[in-house]
Amino acid sequence: MTETIAVRAEHLYKVFGRRPQEAVQQLTNGAGRDTTANLGTAAVIDASFDVRTGEIFVVMGLSGSGKSTLIRMLNGLLEPTSGSVTVGGEGISNVPAAKLRAVRRSSISMVFQHFALLPHRTVIDNVAYGLEIQGMSRTQRLEKAARIVELVGLSGWADKLPSQLSGGMQQRVGLARALAADTDVLLMDEAFSALDPLIRREMQEQLLELQAELGKTIIFITHDLNEAMFLGDRIAVMRDGRIVQIGTPEDILTDPANDYVAQFVQDVDRSRVLTASSVMEPARAVVTLSAGPRAALRTMRDVQTSAVFVVGRDRVLAGAVLDRDAIKHVRAGRTDLIAIVDAEVTTVSPDAPLLDLVEPSIGSTLPIAVVDERGRLLGVVPRVTLLAALGNFTQTGELPIIEPAPTVPEVLITDALATEGSAS
Repeated sequence: MTETIAVRAEHLYKVFGRRPQEAVQQLTNGAGRDTTANLGTAAVIDASFDVRTGEIFVVMGLSGSGKSTLIRMLNGLLEPTSGSVTVGGEGISNVPAAKLRAVRRSSISMVFQHFALLPHRTVIDNVAYGLEIQGMSRTQRLEKAARIVELVGLSGWADKLPSQLSGGMQQRVGLARALAADTDVLLMDEAFSALDPLIRREMQEQLLELQAELGKTIIFITHDLNEAMFLGDRIAVMRDGRIVQIGTPEDILTDPANDYVAQFVQDVDRSRVLTASSVMEPARAVVTLSAGPRAALRTMRDVQTSAVFVVGRDRVLAGAVLDRDAIKHVRAGRTDLIAIVDAEVTTVSPDAPLLDLVEPSIGSTLPIAVVDERGRLLGVVPRVTLLAALGNFTQTGELPIIEPAPTVPEVLITDALATEGSAS
C-alpha cells in the first residue's frame, strides 16, 4: 500500500522580533541562534518533516526547544516567518483567514495542556462544541458526542460540569471534543503533562487504544522522553529550535545522532522500548524435523550449544532437542527425531518488549525463540544478549544474574557421534 502524507512541514522558521526576515536570511546562511539574537528570537529553525497518515508523530524537547511554537504553525495559530505547512495536501501558510478556518474545521483539531473546556457547558455539550461550530443540528451532534463520550470512558458523566470532574476526566473531555470533530489530524500539545503520573499513564494507554480503533494521524508534543518512547511511531527531537534527529523510538535509543540525544536517552527504561525483534539474532542451532539425532548433535557441536531448535516445513517451529536426549537416542540406535522433540519452547512475538522476556529467560536452557503469527522461527534472543540490551538495569542490580545452563560435555557428543549405527 502506498504511504500517504497527512502533514508536511518544509523549511519552517519562526522568529519573534523586530527584523525576522533578516534573521532568517542569516540563519539560512549558517548563523547561529545567538548571533541573530539582536534581530529577533529564533524559536524554530529550518524544521522539515513529513507525518504519515495514521501514525503518532512525537515532537520532543526541553522547555525552550521550540516544540510548542512548531505545533502552532502546523494549524495556523502562528504564521511561519518562512517555510510552508501542508495538511491533507492543502497549504495553510499565508492563506486567507476563511480558508484557514475551513481547514481547521475539517482537517485538524487540537487538544491543549490545560483542557480549555467551557466551564458553563456540560461534558456532552463541551464534546459537541466543535460540531456546533460546523453547523450540525443539535440532535445529530449530541448523538455523535454521546458515542465519543462512551468511547473515552466517560459514560455516566455526560451531564456533569467540568468543575465536577477530576483532572484526568477533564482531559478525557478535551480529547473527546477533538475526536468528535472527526478531523484527520489531531494535535496534542503537552496534553497529559498536567496529570499525576498514574492518570497520565492511563491516558497514554487509552490514546493508543483509541488510535488502534480510529486510525487518526496524531502529532504529540512532550518534554517527557519516556512518554515519547511509549507513544511515538516516530520521534523528532528538538534542541534550540532545530530538529536534531527523527527516527523510531528504537532508532533514537540505539543510534542517537549526537551527544545531546545520547544524554537524553541514557536513563530511558530500555525494557519497555526495545523489542524482541530489535535484539534478536539469527538462529544458528536449527535442524529440520526430517533430520535425525546425529545431525542434531553435529549442529550442537559445531555451534557450541546444548540444544537445537527443530523446524518443520516453512520454518514453523516444532520445538527443541537437548543434547542429553539426542545422545541417549543415538546410543539406543534410534534415528527418528520427532520422539525427542520438546514442544514446550518459550516463544515471543517480534513486538514483545524486552521486559516480557526477562522472567522466562531465567533458568531456561534455550534462547527465547522469536516467531511470527504463523509460528515461523524468525530469530532467537540468548540470555547474554538480553542482559547486554538491558545493561542499564544490570548495573543497578534490578535483574537477577542468570547462570549458564549446564551442558553435556562435548566429549560425550563426540563419542555418541563416533558410535556404530545408522547415519541419520
